[in-house]
This record gives sequence, C-alpha cells and structure tokens, in this order.
Amino acid sequence: MNTAPERWGDLGTRLGSGAVLIAIGIACIWAGGAVFHGLMAAICALMVWELVRMLMPAVPGMALRLGAISGAGVLLASYLPVIYALPVLLAAVLVGLGQVSRLVPVYIGFAALVLLAGWGMAHVRDDLGVGWMVWLVLIVVVTDIAGYFAGRTFGGPKFWPSVSPKKTWSGTSAGWVVSALVGLAFGMQTGDIAALMVASVFLSFASQLGDIAESAIKRKVGVKDSSSLIPGHGGLLDRFDGMMGAALALLALEVALGFPWSAL
Repeated sequence: MNTAPERWGDLGTRLGSGAVLIAIGIACIWAGGAVFHGLMAAICALMVWELVRMLMPAVPGMALRLGAISGAGVLLASYLPVIYALPVLLAAVLVGLGQVSRLVPVYIGFAALVLLAGWGMAHVRDDLGVGWMVWLVLIVVVTDIAGYFAGRTFGGPKFWPSVSPKKTWSGTSAGWVVSALVGLAFGMQTGDIAALMVASVFLSFASQLGDIAESAIKRKVGVKDSSSLIPGHGGLLDRFDGMMGAALALLALEVALGFPWSAL
C-alpha cells in the first residue's frame, strides 16, 4: 500500500513544470499567428521524435529526421487551405514508411494523429478564435488535474489496468465532472449550456483516450516515459497525448455537427 509521501512525491516537480508549460502556452495562444503555428510545429516535431525513439532507439538520427520533417509539414499545412493541408500532412507521415522498420502501423497511425491534431489546434486558434482555443485547453488541463488528484486521493478500481495501470475510475469520472462544469461556464456565455456540457465531457473522454493510446504504445515497447524532456511529466507525448485526443475530437465535432454552434 502506498504511503502519502509516495503518492505525492512528484507533485512539486509536476507543478513547477506545469506552470512553465502553461505560461508558454498562454503567451503563444494570445499571440496567435506565426508564433502559435511555430509552437504547434515544434510540439509535433518533438512528439514524432519521441515516437520514433521509442520504436527505433538504436537509430537516433532517424528520429531527428522524421521529427524535423513532421514539424515542417505541420508548419506548412497551417498556412494552406484544408484541401492542400491534408495531403501535406499525409506526405510528412508517409516519409517514414520506408524508414521505420519496427511497428510500422503504430508509427503511421500515431504520427498521422499527432500531425492532424497539431494542424487542428492551429486551425482552432486561427479560425474559431481565442475563446474556443481556451475552452479546448481548459478541458484537457482540468481533466488531467482532476484525474491526478482524485485518482491518488480516492484510488479504487482501475479504468483499464492492462494498458494504463495508474488510471482509475475515480480519476476518470472526476475529469468528466469538472469538464462538464467548464462547459457550463462557457455555455452560460453562449447560451448553449446543455450542448457545451455534453461536448466538454466528450472532449474530456477523448483526451483520456489519447492518454491511453500513448500508454499502450509505451507498454508495447517497454518504456515508462516517452522521454525526459519535461521534469515530473516525462516527454511531450506524455504531456500532450490528451491534447491530441481532444483536438481530434473537436475537429470531429466541427465536421459532423457544425461546431461552434454560437459565437464566444
């Protein structure tokens, strides 16, 4: 049985690193344009770099090449209409088809999701505006924070122990509850209270699925963290897997249901 110090031993480091990430994110979201596009490109490049390092640790040069190509693809796509942006993203992913020799479907599928999510976040900031970008980020942040504290405080049955042994039902459901509250707050501004509460829970669940998908890859290749870039959090994939899932879910809402349903 874990003691309290063991449960909370990494809290200080996580809070410090998280504060730095939040400050950088806020500044870049506020700036928008080329600054935010550059941030998304850099994050996607590092995530693909981490992915390739996990799959092919003996060939570090390949991770650098594919990461750089991926970041360049996201940056270019962020300035193109969607009809041209998607082929550019696909081409950036397919470059790795003949280079990654281990778990090729995993690389192709996950890298494609990473790049699409990065481009999607740039699209949200450019075309939907700061308000909806803040809503998206808040959903992911509160889901993560609520899951961390509720899971470590209450424990209980595991959500999916074979893939993510630390994720509990208490933490998962706490993420849904606080996300619904975020949806309530934003819905009071737009008038779409019920719709935004449901959408917020949907994005929260999608962010948790992003986390689980990345956990499955780590278990497959036998690593604890995707890298050690962020003290207390692991790597960019460890930190932004939830954002990736939520961004993809928001794109799905936009395509399927015409989100946003009102101005913010």
